[in-house]
Amino acid sequence: LYLLAPSARGIQHTAVRGAHRKHEPTFHDKYGTMVLLGGASMFTAVWGYVFTSLNVEWGFSPVGRVTPSEWRE
Repeated sequence: LYLLAPSARGIQHTAVRGAHRKHEPTFHDKYGTMVLLGGASMFTAVWGYVFTSLNVEWGFSPVGRVTPSEWRE
């Protein structure tokens, strides 16, 4: 039990010291939301451009678009 006391005191001292330290903002605290919103808007803009410029017909039914060709023998 005596061997654990200095270690436990050191951990407790470190925890108390960390609790009183001022929290300086990290990169994610400062810019995290802006980076996320910027990425989301870029994603939306790029895929919006791709989908609107490709001339994709979104109906998958061939009715009215495929005409049968003449039978050849």
